[in-house]
Amino acid sequence: MVLLILGWRSNPLPMISHIIEEIVRYHEESKHHYHRYAKSLGYMDWENQPNPFRFYEETRVISLPLLKTDPPSGYQDLYLRHTNPFLSFSTENIAGFLELSLGLSAWKAVGTSRWSVRMNPSSGNLHPTEAYVILPQTNSIEAGVYHYNALMHALEKRTSITGDLWKQINSYLRNSGFIIGLSSIFWRESWKYGERAFRYCNHDVGHALAGISLSANLFGWKVSYLNGLSDDAIEIILGFDRTTFTAVEEEHPDLLCYVHPHDHLDFPRTLSDRIIEAFSNLHFQGIPNTLSQKRINWEIINHIARLTRKPATKETTFHFRDRIWICETPCRLTASQIIRSRRSATDFDHRGSLNKNQFLAILDKTLPRKNGAPFDAALMEPAAHLLLFVHNVKDMSSGLYFFFRTDKDVNAIKSITRPDYLWERVTDNFPLFLLETGNFRQKAKMVSCHQDIAGSSAFSLGMITRFNDLVSNHPFRYRHLFWETGMIGQVLYLEAEAHGVRGTGIGCFFDDAVHDILGFENNQYQSLYHFTIGQPVEDPRLTTYPPYQHLNGR
Repeated sequence: MVLLILGWRSNPLPMISHIIEEIVRYHEESKHHYHRYAKSLGYMDWENQPNPFRFYEETRVISLPLLKTDPPSGYQDLYLRHTNPFLSFSTENIAGFLELSLGLSAWKAVGTSRWSVRMNPSSGNLHPTEAYVILPQTNSIEAGVYHYNALMHALEKRTSITGDLWKQINSYLRNSGFIIGLSSIFWRESWKYGERAFRYCNHDVGHALAGISLSANLFGWKVSYLNGLSDDAIEIILGFDRTTFTAVEEEHPDLLCYVHPHDHLDFPRTLSDRIIEAFSNLHFQGIPNTLSQKRINWEIINHIARLTRKPATKETTFHFRDRIWICETPCRLTASQIIRSRRSATDFDHRGSLNKNQFLAILDKTLPRKNGAPFDAALMEPAAHLLLFVHNVKDMSSGLYFFFRTDKDVNAIKSITRPDYLWERVTDNFPLFLLETGNFRQKAKMVSCHQDIAGSSAFSLGMITRFNDLVSNHPFRYRHLFWETGMIGQVLYLEAEAHGVRGTGIGCFFDDAVHDILGFENNQYQSLYHFTIGQPVEDPRLTTYPPYQHLNGR
């Protein structure tokens, strides 16, 4: 094994007065520019591409049943809470929930190359996000902490949980349910993307969080972020502090969510010190598999991860508007079919289009709503908005548009953008504004690292987030901003499929070139993620295989 060190040599964690400066420093250094890209290895070391699947060796492996019949929920039921009846927390239903949120959706092959595709998208299909479930006793699984193995659709048992501990958890959370956790392996992304990989890992957390929220909804369950917990507590609960990881392949704790009946809303958004202490006394089993023979330690990523660790905070309940769904459109696919068919387009037909109602319907689903998945998981107060390059939407002028996901930023953003923008409302009671008419295909392509998919689609966009004040007040929100944009990306992926087109997330863009379009002169707002939607051009070389045909013998 060869361990290389690239990037910063960090000092111990700086005083709080310097943390913000260091976060901004990372953000600036990981920006792409026309004259230079963020640092990466510069070539693909294919021999050391990380294994996209984590296994815990020397654990008990519990095979999960695959869904025989998908939930019958329709398209709108992806988002609506009251339309999906509550199903029990049985082994079969928990397995179905995991299958539709984090499982495989297909295998793809070209020649001798073969790779899997999952329900939750990932930058470069590298999948840095791992999932764990903390389960009570079910009809066939004993209470414990389990790692979800997506390749085998199986649970790997890390530790048992006593009945007394589950009584404490149920009593504290005031109902029955279970807990799901997410973590990140930064090496999986830094292998390809270098120092910008921290951003992409956190996008993927957002994709996964939205995926589990939407999947849970089909079973009549709701996913709520336990926002009071610290990263240290999550490490204890998931046993990371008692796990020996291969250097550079460690898992970073991201979040824990409570999965509960959708009508049960009165409970703490944290866990008690007594419960956390009980987890600290559990013995965790399993040896994490080694993902690569040699690894490169991008110290800048380790440094920003330390700076943005979340402390224990006051638990928060967010209240969103009870908006009407103003742009409902028919869809021939069920909710499960939409989830299963999600793919990333690699090319678009520039003649492909959407109509205005479809376009507005897609935007509408990104608005946070009371009792509306996935944003009622209550990650944070909404802070992300959409700068839109509209290329080919029928009954709409081509041009530059802006979509506000919360009213809080309207005046601030208008005050710092270019003075010649129109800010002309497109339709009544909908927060979409025309800034400038014209052909923006080339501009969209240029600012998205010269990628054709940003200019040949029906429309593309950049996600503009409130930045400086959030990060200055709460450094861990730096990660949460990427989570929020990843959640938006997951909704856009599914909405594209529902409307007969296809989407693609874009992590490579020239950050400050996007800011220049709007006229931003500081980091009050920043662009954190791009996306594009249009009529896909399919690759005829690709062959598609069923997701779990390799398990037919079990």
